[in-house]
Order: sequence, then C-alpha cells, then structure tokens
Amino acid sequence: MILTTDTIRFRLPDQLACPEPTEQRNISRDAVRLLISRDSGKIVHSHFRNLPEYLSPNDVLVINTSATLPSAFPIELPGEKKGMVHLSTPISDREWLVEIREIRDDRTIRWTEGKKEMVFQLPANSFLKLKGKFYRDRELLHLWVGALELSENMQSYMARYGRPIKYVNLSKSYPIDFYQTFFSFHPGSAEMPSAGRGFTKSLVNKLMQKGIIFAPILLHTGVSSLEENEPPYPEYFEIDPISAAIINKAKRDGNRVIAVGTTAVRALESATDEMGNVISYKGNSNLYITGDYSMKTVDGLLTGFH
Repeated sequence: MILTTDTIRFRLPDQLACPEPTEQRNISRDAVRLLISRDSGKIVHSHFRNLPEYLSPNDVLVINTSATLPSAFPIELPGEKKGMVHLSTPISDREWLVEIREIRDDRTIRWTEGKKEMVFQLPANSFLKLKGKFYRDRELLHLWVGALELSENMQSYMARYGRPIKYVNLSKSYPIDFYQTFFSFHPGSAEMPSAGRGFTKSLVNKLMQKGIIFAPILLHTGVSSLEENEPPYPEYFEIDPISAAIINKAKRDGNRVIAVGTTAVRALESATDEMGNVISYKGNSNLYITGDYSMKTVDGLLTGFH
C-alpha cells in the first residue's frame, strides 16, 4: 500500500495551528502535548515531559544529532515575483541540490518555470545558476542542481545572509536557534529534525536516571516539501560502531528501539543488514518506506505533528 498526499490531506483549523514557538509563550519545550498510541489500540493523552512514564529501563532512544542550517535565501523570479531558494543537499562546496519557491500570500509554493542556465541574484552580489534538473534513476525529483557564486565562504555566507526555512503556520520568522534541538551538534539539515525539539536538559536527565539509553545517529535532512507524491530525496547519514552496538544489544536482549523522528527511522532501516543487524555506515539513503514496508529494527516512533 502506498499512501499519497491526497489520502492524508486535511486542513487544520486556524485556531488550532501554533503560530509561534513554545518559548515565545513562556512555555518550556517539554510542556507540549504527547499522544501515545499502543498496539492494543488504547490512546493516551499526556505531555512530553511525562515521556519517562511510558518508557522502560534499557529502552533505546535513537536521536538525530544533525543541526539546522539557515538554508533559505530571497531571490527575484521573472515577472518581478518574489521567491526563495532553499538549499537542500550539498553536492560539493559550491554545488547544491536546490528548490525554487514562489512567495504567495506569506507562504511559498513550488515554482515550476525554471530553465537550465537561469541565473538568480542572491544577497551580497552573489549568484545561483541552474545547471540542470535532478533525476534519480530517471525519475524527476523536482530539485535542481545549482552552482553558487558567493562573496565569501559557504559557512560564513549562510550565517550572514541565510534564514531558516519557515514553517507555514508561523506568524513570523525566528532566529536559527529556534530551529535547533537539544541534540543539534552537527550542522547539515535543510530543515529541523523536529521530533527532538521537545527534549530539554531536565527531561534528558530524568530519562537517563530511569535507565533509558541514548544512541546518537546523524542524518542531514533535505527539503521536506514533497507536494506531488514524489518519493523522498536522497539524504546523507552516519551510524557509528558504538551506536550500532548499542542498538544491536537492545534487540538481542528484547528491549525496545525507539526512533526519535522519521529521520532516525530512515537511517536505522537503511543500515540494517539481511540478518537484522544494524551496521556502521556512512553514505546516502534512498530508502522509501511505504505502507507495505516491514520494520527490521525500529520498534517505536516518537514523531512530531506533520
């Protein structure tokens, strides 16, 4: 079974949409709501800070340590239209997979009028040139290969002129710190691995005191605007030998492996061999998890509202 966006599309009532981060409302990140669904069909409504109550000693939480980049830049589209370019995935220091978006009514939509060799001006006398559409196995994934000509090195340019990709429900833009999680150590994600946003130092301490084990992995997310039922884009990930060993021991001992976010699911399942063992790995994941997919490693998923 393959779910399409039409299958699950619905409109969230405006009064239920969150227009600003919890910190802006003087609420701790771990005070957000938590819904627990079990195999029995029972659904429990709680709060994220109560997560230790629903986990057992020696359960493993697999967390993504990727940090969010300020990967959105303003551009002008033909016809004096306002647009944004979202940098998704680096190919080299000055070549990236990019997505071109048109700004309409304070939100963006996919811009489909791009052509090879088009050049867009970026801030500070810098430029983006479209070199060609991006295909995987002859399948168009709605991204472009873009060549960047920047006025300074990539890291400092992004820090100075980039901004985080803005969530559609937010009433205004926020600094990059609002898009980082407690586990954000390695910059590289186009969009925040948001499942980890509810963790705080206090909550992590309580989880560790209960005997919950953390296994860090790394997956740098690309842009998440999959609007026409296309499969997910390739994403770079790493699983080191220590985390692989922690996860494999949990499986042998009958303890649960719970992925914090779909990014952790994709990395874990991509690195699981035919024998069901997670291996140490560095490379790109092209895994596409559909309704027919049987999990090889992941026993549970902690995810945000998408």
